Amino acid sequence: MALLRKTMLTVIMGAFALIMLFPMIITFSNSFMAESEIDYNYHLIGKMVDVAAGEKNEFINLKLIPDWVSLDQYAEVLIHKPMFLHMFWNSVCIVLPIIIGQVAVAALAAFAFAKLKFWGREKLFIVYVMTMLMPFQVTLVPNYIIAGRLGLMNSSSAIILPGIFGAFGVFMLRQFMLHIPYAYLEAAKIDGAGPLRIFYSIMLPLIKPGMAALTVLLFVDHWNMVEQPLIFLEDAFKQPLSLYLSRINEGARGVAFAASVLYMTPMILLFLYAESYFIEGIQMSGIKG
Repeated sequence: MALLRKTMLTVIMGAFALIMLFPMIITFSNSFMAESEIDYNYHLIGKMVDVAAGEKNEFINLKLIPDWVSLDQYAEVLIHKPMFLHMFWNSVCIVLPIIIGQVAVAALAAFAFAKLKFWGREKLFIVYVMTMLMPFQVTLVPNYIIAGRLGLMNSSSAIILPGIFGAFGVFMLRQFMLHIPYAYLEAAKIDGAGPLRIFYSIMLPLIKPGMAALTVLLFVDHWNMVEQPLIFLEDAFKQPLSLYLSRINEGARGVAFAASVLYMTPMILLFLYAESYFIEGIQMSGIKG
């Protein structure tokens, strides 16, 4: 009975995983199809006649294997559309400072909230984390006003600075650090280590899985951001790739599929590289989806 239940659960979860991955599979497959084949597949090509009702339902032809593998759309994106690589570099220049800055700030703040004892620590942490409960639109207006007064409008700094000081990283790493026994810190204090020495020599090596998980989550979140660059970056030449994808498919579906595959590749590679750390970090932090 236990084996049957496990088998059924595996089949059900596999079916759900396949459903979730199907759009990615279609995108990857279509990125290697010629433009003419894509046009043929996504036009309404068939008709199913309901004689009793007198209605006709048209459908499209979804194919997973191209009739002829074509790399023209990848050449179009990478060679003939230099704006794609420029927007890709814009995304990198925005996302990397946010990740590096927030991981560094979150690690230090989480260490203070988790292991250092000071007056009002718990109340301050609750107030700090309350910003996570606010909808994005609530903080967008204050950020817009502050960026305008600081002269940061139409600059990537208007996106990077608020991203560095996000509360999610502090919350996640604090939950991770709570699992580290105080005995480690007490032993270091006996040896004469101060707070910074304890943080650098003891805490950082122990929270590597949590930092890896935070890095993956931050990358996915900010690599896909749309609202912030749409509002803060008026110059389209400075906008990231996430906004450019909506304009790249004008009259060319194959180019859109190829660009989408290239857009997804960094996220997939990062997750595969840090998969074990990511899973361990999520489990230790106690955060559940």
